[in-house]
Amino acid sequence: MIYVCTACKKRLDNPTKPLGLCPCGKPLSVHYDWEGIEEDIDVKIDDHSLWRYKRVLPNVEKEDIVSLGEGWSPLIPMAHHIFIKDETVNPTGSFKDRGMAMAVTMAKAQGVESICLPSAGNAGVSAAAYCQKAGIDCHVFLPETIPDSFKKATDQYGANIILEGQTISHAAHKMLESKEENWFDISTLKEPFRVEGKKTLGYEIAEQMNWELPDVIIYPTGGGTGLIGMWKAFQEMKGLGWISGPLPRMVAAQSDGCAPVVKAFQGLEKSTEFWDKSNTIALGLNVPGPLGGNWMLHVLSECNGIAVSAKESDLEKATEDFKKMSNIHASPEAGVVWSAYQSLKNRGWIGLNEKVVLFATGVERC
Repeated sequence: MIYVCTACKKRLDNPTKPLGLCPCGKPLSVHYDWEGIEEDIDVKIDDHSLWRYKRVLPNVEKEDIVSLGEGWSPLIPMAHHIFIKDETVNPTGSFKDRGMAMAVTMAKAQGVESICLPSAGNAGVSAAAYCQKAGIDCHVFLPETIPDSFKKATDQYGANIILEGQTISHAAHKMLESKEENWFDISTLKEPFRVEGKKTLGYEIAEQMNWELPDVIIYPTGGGTGLIGMWKAFQEMKGLGWISGPLPRMVAAQSDGCAPVVKAFQGLEKSTEFWDKSNTIALGLNVPGPLGGNWMLHVLSECNGIAVSAKESDLEKATEDFKKMSNIHASPEAGVVWSAYQSLKNRGWIGLNEKVVLFATGVERC
């Protein structure tokens, strides 16, 4: 594996372990010596987890793999050329399990004994579960406004919970103040392997559609690892010869209560600005200062995609409509996706016969 900075493009062949950010302070991207070399499709079809794609994931010893059975979630066909990727069935109820399975696996392989992260909810639950499985201490920093259901779900896995402020950014500042020397920061894009776990979404969508791809993917975007990871997967698969033809147009969907990616995209900017006074019931999207803002904008440019926002005032109804349509007990992030789909369909950005994948990224926690 080699590591390339997403900003300064510096290549790190033998970086210091455990792996964090580039020395310039920006995220690293993982690359492999097999990229661009065509080969037959290699999937472990008897493995019903993300590890069925072990061929295209970081090479780790079997004893270091930390898995709870994450991944290989259903892609459900609906009416009007819609497909729903149901991530609520993951072990802790959200898509965060994909990234955490890979990040905690690699942390264990690199000898990490304690990790820390700020969370808007689901990431903290997931990190706690995978760290418990790995025997790694876990310190989760949550906003004080977090619903009790998230605190209880995190606490059941034995994590150390610290509450601070109104948003994930406030919790992150508290974490930096409190961080001890041996705590490894596993925050979104602060290490390169959560993206590698999330990219399995792209491999699954391709496999579940007979190694063809949809025309459009609408993704609820906070920190953006899934958006980035799927685009990375599509490029890898094309280089391997596993897929052909045009790649999907990606949609970054946000609430207008916290829409730094949408604002930057509409302003033709190359990076995002901090979103002051962020407020949304879609807690996973309440990320006012995403570290990977420029990376997400680059992906949207490459794929001829778009960033759109849903009205926060309409979000409860949109979420209920999505639940009725899908019969999935999804969190409000799905309402953002549904609202974005309706808007883009009405505007003609999505064609009548185009295949569209929508996401239910997490279960609603009451």
